[in-house]
Formats: sequence, structure tokens, C-alpha cells
Amino acid sequence: MGGKPDIIRAVVLVFAVGLVVTGFTSIQASEDKPRGQAAASVGAIQAIEERLNR
Repeated sequence: MGGKPDIIRAVVLVFAVGLVVTGFTSIQASEDKPRGQAAASVGAIQAIEERLNR
């Protein structure tokens, strides 16, 4: 039974590191998103307009 607290600590540590990485990645993505999303939105709108114009 002496090894179980170590396993729990390891699982909690992996979970915490995953949360930090996910948070950091989402912050980076939100900073980069306006440029990429604006271009994607314009492309999607143009594609829809082309379908309507046919």
C-alpha cells in the first residue's frame, strides 16, 4: 500500500501538466485566431457566394 500515494501523485501531476499545456495552447491559439479566422471566414463566404451565383 505504500506505493499507491506515489501513483496518485503522478496521475495528479500529469493531469496538472496537461491543464497547463492546454491553457497555454488555447491562449496562443486565441492570439493567432483573428488573422486565421478572418481569412477562413472570407474564403467560406466567397465559396457560398459562388454557389449562389451559379
